[in-house]
Amino acid sequence: MEDSARPTPADSGELPNGAGMAEDAVVAPDAAEAPEEGEESGIANDSETNAALGAEGEPSRPLTMRELLGELKDSGEPSSGRSTLSEGNGIGSAGAERASQDSLQFSSHHDVAMDLINSVTGVDEEGRSRQRILSFAAKRYVSAIERNPEDPDAYYNWALVLQESADNVDPDSSSSKDSLLEEACKKYAEATRLCPTLYDAYYNWAIAIADRAKMRGRTKEAEELWKQAIMNYDKAVQLNWNSPQALNNWGLGLQELSAIVPARDKQTIIKTAISKFRSAIQLQFDFHRAIYNLGTVLYGLAEDTMRSAGPDVSPNDLYSQSAIYVAAAHALKPNYSVYRSALRLVRSMLPLPYLKAGYLTAPPADNTIAPHKHWERSEFVLNHEGLQQVDASESPSSKPLGHMGRSKKYIKVAVEDIVSVSACSDLTLPPGAGLCIETIHGPLFLVADTWESLDGWLDAIRLVYTIFARGKSDVLAGIITG
Repeated sequence: MEDSARPTPADSGELPNGAGMAEDAVVAPDAAEAPEEGEESGIANDSETNAALGAEGEPSRPLTMRELLGELKDSGEPSSGRSTLSEGNGIGSAGAERASQDSLQFSSHHDVAMDLINSVTGVDEEGRSRQRILSFAAKRYVSAIERNPEDPDAYYNWALVLQESADNVDPDSSSSKDSLLEEACKKYAEATRLCPTLYDAYYNWAIAIADRAKMRGRTKEAEELWKQAIMNYDKAVQLNWNSPQALNNWGLGLQELSAIVPARDKQTIIKTAISKFRSAIQLQFDFHRAIYNLGTVLYGLAEDTMRSAGPDVSPNDLYSQSAIYVAAAHALKPNYSVYRSALRLVRSMLPLPYLKAGYLTAPPADNTIAPHKHWERSEFVLNHEGLQQVDASESPSSKPLGHMGRSKKYIKVAVEDIVSVSACSDLTLPPGAGLCIETIHGPLFLVADTWESLDGWLDAIRLVYTIFARGKSDVLAGIITG
């Protein structure tokens, strides 16, 4: 489940791997625990249009988990774990004896899934109670499918029950978590066959496959499973492009795959993972999981660069970029121990007392629409207060942001004045990657050296503003000023 395993930094100095603690997980329909205030759940919930089973003989959709819980409280749990559904609707009923050979195979196939669910014992009384509810729910969904084999929602809900049951498996039990996940995958496959636009099914199917891959370590079988999970995340994003959770999990899958594939393929996969994490952040600027995961993948890329590149290639820029994202994640969620541990490892890689320092081409501060010949490439620094141009003759590391370059007017953008930040391809700008900072005083145009450099500036400025908007600027100030 989400945040179920929080790795600590290895003694060797490795950054904690985001894949172990940040993947958004699936829960049974309408049974999700309420997320922490201000925190996204990342759960693909059951469709709100799902209604309770109607009167006998009426076409209906399967019960949601919340409705099942309510029914159990009102009528009591069915004895022996059996459904209270009417005769002829359940598996093994008298009507099944008159079924065709196909129906018998159908029933036998679902018996396998039911046997797996019934074999699960929770790790404690709460888990056992929940598992009894899941078993009851599974019988309802089986019955719904027997009445209407073309119902994608019934298959989807049943898959959720199987997936939740897998998470409820007692480690000391003989029940097979992998078998439950495999059965869940089959139900998701059937749900998407019946309804190819069912985004939630593709998303949760991918999570189930990813959980199976994690059980297999760095093997060829795991590689194939990660590829399948990635394909399903791809499909989920195609169906719902506005899903930062799916993009984040897609990036995690790519990150895991990069550790298995041959070295010649690793760089391409890592760069794709970076783009997925960045896309997730662009959709939700305070998505701290994706922010942290982007930091981990950049840190890993820096480590690979240091090991494999020649003496002329420095990984310092990658380390510095990694530290920016880890610091931002910690500022947004200062109570997360994994972020705090990672920050201790990477904080020294920041250009302290700033979050980011680098070069941008800028117009004169008193004439932002000056001809190109008056634009100059100069150093800029960014901290919790905002962005400021630096006098080349002064050392930014020795002076506070508000006391630099008093002999000359320099560009300064206070974080509270920022309205938006975006890339800009305006042909009136000097050559390079255009950056537009819209402020309450009007737009400011700058130019980065490369589009890759621009991505770093865009992310850093947006993160500083997001941290300010969430009232966490003091946390960021403490990080960079010590």
